[in-house]
Amino acid sequence: MVIIIKWGKIKTESKAADDDASDSWKGGFHMSGKKQIGLGIAALAAGAGIAAVAAQGRKTSAVSREAKKKNEKEERSEYRNTERGKYEKNSKGIYYTNGNYEAFARPKKPEGVDEKSAYIVGSGLASLAAACFLVRDGQMKGSNIHILEAMDVAGGACDGIFDPTRGYVMRGGREMENHFECLWDLFRSIPSLEVPGASVLDEYYWLNKEDPNYSLCRATEERGKDAHTDGKFNLSQKGCMEIMKLFFTKDEDLYDKKIEDVFDEEVFDSTFWLYWRTMFAFENWHSALEMKLYFQRFIHHIAGLPDFSALKFTKYNQYESLILPMQKYLEDVGVDFQFNTEVTNVIFEIKDGRKVAKAIDCKVKGVEQGIVLTENDLVFVTNGSCTEGTIYGDQNHAPNGDAEVRTSGCWSLWKNIAKQDPAFGHPEKFCSDVAKTNWESATVTTLDDKIIPYITKICKRDPRSGKVVTGGIVSCRDSSWLLSWTINRQGQFKDQDKEKVCVWVYGLFTDVPGDYVKKPMKECTGKEITEEWLYHLGVPAEEIPELAEHSAICVPTMMPYITAFFMPRTKGDRPDVIPDGCVNFAFLGQFTETPRDTVFTTEYSVRTAMEAVYGLLGVDRGVPEVWGSVYDVRELLDSSVKLMDGKSPLEIELPGPLNLIKKPLLRKIQGTVIEKVLRDHDVIKDGML
Repeated sequence: MVIIIKWGKIKTESKAADDDASDSWKGGFHMSGKKQIGLGIAALAAGAGIAAVAAQGRKTSAVSREAKKKNEKEERSEYRNTERGKYEKNSKGIYYTNGNYEAFARPKKPEGVDEKSAYIVGSGLASLAAACFLVRDGQMKGSNIHILEAMDVAGGACDGIFDPTRGYVMRGGREMENHFECLWDLFRSIPSLEVPGASVLDEYYWLNKEDPNYSLCRATEERGKDAHTDGKFNLSQKGCMEIMKLFFTKDEDLYDKKIEDVFDEEVFDSTFWLYWRTMFAFENWHSALEMKLYFQRFIHHIAGLPDFSALKFTKYNQYESLILPMQKYLEDVGVDFQFNTEVTNVIFEIKDGRKVAKAIDCKVKGVEQGIVLTENDLVFVTNGSCTEGTIYGDQNHAPNGDAEVRTSGCWSLWKNIAKQDPAFGHPEKFCSDVAKTNWESATVTTLDDKIIPYITKICKRDPRSGKVVTGGIVSCRDSSWLLSWTINRQGQFKDQDKEKVCVWVYGLFTDVPGDYVKKPMKECTGKEITEEWLYHLGVPAEEIPELAEHSAICVPTMMPYITAFFMPRTKGDRPDVIPDGCVNFAFLGQFTETPRDTVFTTEYSVRTAMEAVYGLLGVDRGVPEVWGSVYDVRELLDSSVKLMDGKSPLEIELPGPLNLIKKPLLRKIQGTVIEKVLRDHDVIKDGML
């Protein structure tokens, strides 16, 4: 007998009868073809014995595990793509590739996909991307895909809303670049909501061609004066060597190490560190490994780092430009969105090295519900969130005390999953020290013309032109909060008043007094944050209170976990996208592990989604590998020269007798293609030979 609790009604039937009738039930938390039960422990145990399975610590058979591994290895060895030995599938059924051949190909329909369904926890970028890949490449029926979202709106961290009680709110922005290979692979297939017949990628490409991004003032000091960083990194030779040493350090030698363990003041006092920490929100105590991965991942953009010419932006905020087109695409094919549904746990059966998701615990509008799963039900979970627990203030209230806090329970969900097996990662490494993972942002909206001249003086552009404004953040170099601000193309919201300008402001240090307000940022109202910002714009002190009160409105947002993914970590802290042994389960998003890519990017979310779908569903198409600039000698040469502000690495003073052999070695390459390459990239200059 099976006990079924459905919206407060209890029904008992034989299992056979239950199977026959499952599709006929209507209403409530119904999902086609699914048996449903309430998630009291007794009911779950009666239904499938899952609670007992989850609680047990059964030992797996070493023999069976080895046999399984051998069979999987043999299956993979029989798999061939192009050249023998290239692009082989890994143990998760995923392979990586590059070039047009696979980028333009459409995979065949995976075997048995019509009998499968998917449950995707969360509706952020990673989750929506997974759903899109299930539809496009997995060719799964939209009606078989269910997105379970705790909030009442999709988007996750990719937000951008008008709150009638507060004003415009953007918790963050998303910078993008050419080589977000998975992101562009996805958005070439998502129709634009703005341009008929075009994709989101088309729209984005045309916009950034017609209005390329670059900054005319990267940093200010002394209340709005150009700091004249002038594209220079101002690194000493010792600082350059520290960065190069990190670049060549093995990943495993950086486990659990902090940036301050590998750099000293030679780096921290440089303009390079000002650029880096404000653009990427790195703190000295963050992961040295992630710092290294960032440097390698974006080595091709070192030259574009000072003026942001490497970056590209969407037309509107990321919610309207990215999320809404994806949501419409999915709704049009029948994907089932279930809002106000908080998933609290996924229950696994773990036996003989196999991990099978057997049930989903959830609350629907606060009422406990659940779903029993089979191996044909694929489960995707975004573990962790950088915007979880966001605290919202307003013009007259700081984001503290009795301020509104929005939670989705994603950290608790990951903890509950992680308790069941070490392969599911260690969330406590990332979410246990909010003093080291928080910062605060604010959206300032101008209400008249009075602040505009101060903005224009700094960014040297009309903020209401509809074109690039600041080109990226402007960092107030001498700000106690290390305040940065940016204005993207206006309007940032499709329905925004053309006379208003939306400014995004953030402070890296939230717990130190400001320079004008004399209070920590986290204790400031929206008006007070505006005052501090106006002070650093150069507004006369006597005008600041009036302008902050009547010429702008500000919504602050405190995010306790915004840099949680940067916390020092070791192998296994972030779970694999498909953890070892998982049959029908995968993680998505910024707290999963995927080779060579970097977190805090839209690309990372989409990449993990592609890997998860391709691996679980057996999609026979390569995942585009992370752009290989780190292996391109041209990029390495260019970045070395740029990092040294135009100085050649050959001009570095080497220890002892090494300087004496430089010229003889250079003469050996004279007249060869090596000399040409080195000259092309300013490593060899006139007079060196």
